[in-house]
Amino acid sequence: MTTEPRWHKSSYSNNGGDCVEIAANLAAAHGIVPVRDSKNPEGPALALPAAAFTAFLADLKSGEAHTR
Repeated sequence: MTTEPRWHKSSYSNNGGDCVEIAANLAAAHGIVPVRDSKNPEGPALALPAAAFTAFLADLKSGEAHTR
């Protein structure tokens, strides 16, 4: 079982700007998706419930996140 996050950025993050990194490898075993600021990798990370993160991504893809 993996307990260490494997951080990665979206393929859409090639602009070198403000990005976040996620560690999706912890979702199945631990039920969380850690999220951190890519410019501050030693800083804090948010541990989001996997279901909430999945719902957030679905809202982004559907455009719903822009109306809330």
